[in-house]
Amino acid sequence: MAEPPQKMVVVGLSGGVDSAVAALCLLRAGYRVQGLHMTNWDDANEYCTAGTDLADARRVATDLGIHLHEANFSRQYRAAVFEDFLRELAAGRTPNPDVACNRHIKFGVFLEHATRLGADFIATGHYARVTHDPEPRLFTSADRDKDQTYFLHSIERGALARTLFPLGSIEKHEVRRLAREYGLANHAKKDSTGICFVGERPFRQFLSEHVHTKPGPILNPAGQQLGEHIGLPFYTLGQREGLKVGGRNDSLQSPWFVAAKDLARNALIVVQGRDHPWLLRRELRAGELRWLAGEPAGLDSGLELHARIRHRQVPARCHVRSVPVAQAEVTFDIAQRAPTPGQYLVLYRGEECLGGGVILESGAMLAAPLPANLATA
Repeated sequence: MAEPPQKMVVVGLSGGVDSAVAALCLLRAGYRVQGLHMTNWDDANEYCTAGTDLADARRVATDLGIHLHEANFSRQYRAAVFEDFLRELAAGRTPNPDVACNRHIKFGVFLEHATRLGADFIATGHYARVTHDPEPRLFTSADRDKDQTYFLHSIERGALARTLFPLGSIEKHEVRRLAREYGLANHAKKDSTGICFVGERPFRQFLSEHVHTKPGPILNPAGQQLGEHIGLPFYTLGQREGLKVGGRNDSLQSPWFVAAKDLARNALIVVQGRDHPWLLRRELRAGELRWLAGEPAGLDSGLELHARIRHRQVPARCHVRSVPVAQAEVTFDIAQRAPTPGQYLVLYRGEECLGGGVILESGAMLAAPLPANLATA
């Protein structure tokens, strides 16, 4: 955490313990702190915690003695995040709306709103580190289990320059301890999980309200039908749960996993074994590349970096080569399991997060390929 005291910081107060302790740390560092509670999804239902979260944010602000602003960004969220989420699902991909939410909302319209309030910086309870000497650079959190750079890799460089992450050098158990010792009422509040607009409700229930789906066959590699899926958008590559094709007398007793989607035939292709060769790839192509500190030198000839293709994954060594139209070809030293179109490739050099892009397609599998009429979307 940089910069001298008396700078004004607007902290995104969600109502959770992380953002509360982020505000506490800033106050103790001498910053002038105000809070802002964002409402990004306004459809009231039994799973929505918006009312409770707002009440918790107000209580935190009172406990800390800071002013709390409230803003509703639901319209911007639907336009910039949710509509794209639905389009990607309909195209057979598996989008990650939390990445888009950070880029467009939490470090986009929130920053603009905070600037109008007179903020020099914004801050959140994300687990990541940022330096500003002199250019902004993003680094992984001290708590590797909580590191959230995967979700932050695509925010604008100018936004990163005006962002503080007070929890970047603190482990989660220490955050809980600080909240408890200060007497914050939410010190034991459970961490939120799932996609922000879904809440704790079943994901399939939510999707069925917004995405047109059509049942179709579940096929094994030989083309034999094993069952029926409820709609391709409900499944992602590598998925095991919810297939309902286990316990067959004509196959091994190991579990089945999604290997591909055949969009033309509306078919789901499954294989047995978590590390079946059809699930493993050494190569992929990514697009819409964004670099937090500018494109690194050496990409034209192939650059050795490390990459994640999902949150919490240990970064894997790879070689990245740029190709036209802001794309990159990536080759991993060790085959990766189920790289999924629509998800993100995030690139690292040591502890620094350099940026990343959207996974467009994966390369050849490690065994005999799928029949020509099967897509690997």
